[in-house]
Amino acid sequence: MKKFISAAVLFFSVYTVFAQEILTDRRDGNKYRTVIISNKTWMAENLRFKSKTGSVFYDNDINNSADFGMLYNWKAAQTACPDGWHLPSGSEFRELSNHFQNLESWRTKNGDTLSFEISLGGMQDHEGTFSELNESAYYWTSTEYDKHSAEYFSYLIIDKMIVTDISRKEDIEDIPGTDKRDRYSVRCVKNQ
Repeated sequence: MKKFISAAVLFFSVYTVFAQEILTDRRDGNKYRTVIISNKTWMAENLRFKSKTGSVFYDNDINNSADFGMLYNWKAAQTACPDGWHLPSGSEFRELSNHFQNLESWRTKNGDTLSFEISLGGMQDHEGTFSELNESAYYWTSTEYDKHSAEYFSYLIIDKMIVTDISRKEDIEDIPGTDKRDRYSVRCVKNQ
């Protein structure tokens, strides 16, 4: 019985690793690693698709795209994901956050095909200032608060401590960052 269970665990582990796919974006040929977390397939890299409007390279430097992807305003983020994929909702990011706070590291980067690999791509505020590269990651969600603001997920390193959070509508007055003109990274989730 123990041999059967060990073989089943080994098979499942191997299947899980090889069940990962590489997403090729037909629009521009970019390839992305993916990872299955809580039965959802997520991109394991920041989106690099350059939309016609609303997206920029960090510091307007194309060399930042390979490691950090593009930064999008909220409107551009809504349509940035490839066909068959979508911008995750706040509840999908909460589920993802709960998974990692209980089980794994967000930033494993050693060839582990099961890693989400947060990229600390910083942001650009609505006034045009780039900041926080290699210090933080901000990701838009599809959840809209009102005509001027929307929800985002943040991953920050403060005094060597990781802080993850999802903005809340009730905090808009106290915490800037929900302005739809700000530019954040995008990760996409495969439609089910």
